Amino acid sequence: MSEELEQIEQVESNIESESSSSKKSAGKQLDLGGLEFFYEKNKKAITYGGGAILAIVAIFSFYKFYYLPGQQKEANNEAFFAQTYFEKDSFLVALNGGLNVQTADGPKTMMGFKDIAENYSGTKTGKLANYYAGICLLRTGKFAEAIEYLEKFDGHDEMLAPVAVGAIGDANMELNNVDEAIKFYLKAAEKSTNSFTTPLYLKKAAFAYEQKANYTEALATYERLKNEYSKSTEAREVDKYIARVKALGNIQ
Repeated sequence: MSEELEQIEQVESNIESESSSSKKSAGKQLDLGGLEFFYEKNKKAITYGGGAILAIVAIFSFYKFYYLPGQQKEANNEAFFAQTYFEKDSFLVALNGGLNVQTADGPKTMMGFKDIAENYSGTKTGKLANYYAGICLLRTGKFAEAIEYLEKFDGHDEMLAPVAVGAIGDANMELNNVDEAIKFYLKAAEKSTNSFTTPLYLKKAAFAYEQKANYTEALATYERLKNEYSKSTEAREVDKYIARVKALGNIQ
């Protein structure tokens, strides 16, 4: 493929050279004879180069309009069972699958989110499976592995995206990586500014600052929570938290 691209580039370079030479010698007149001579000289490269481009277009079209929709449908069917067990808090089953389930085509062994993420990585459902796998691992105490899966998820949903980032913060807190936890809590708070996830992760960040005995930053974060999200659930007892960090940090 690289050789074909080099051929194409050489052809384009030759075209520019021939064109420039034609303009100099014939002014504004188009040298059709020279163009015909050039094509005859380079038609092998043009033919094979054009064929390669057409092949790429054909493969892309097949993938986008035939293969990918089929994979998406399969992924959705597999995720249905994993999602069902996830909602029942059966996180190990949702993660690893392995149970026999009944489908319209008869009994089969269900996939877990791990396998869905691996086998359908090119689909939306496969990408979303990374998030669910990460949450399952977080809830079953596999914190380092949870981070790996959550970092693979690149979502843009207003609620889900910040929750995924915040979950990385939770896993880091469990691993006693408090600085990393603070970084991801603050990132989650800014990922999608809203009255649900933003105050939640501001509070978690402030609490993490307290664990580091960084009472100045804890106070600033609690005060932001109070000033910007006073009606949120997390702000209901924020005055108590503010008084606590002021006392602990001897802050006036």
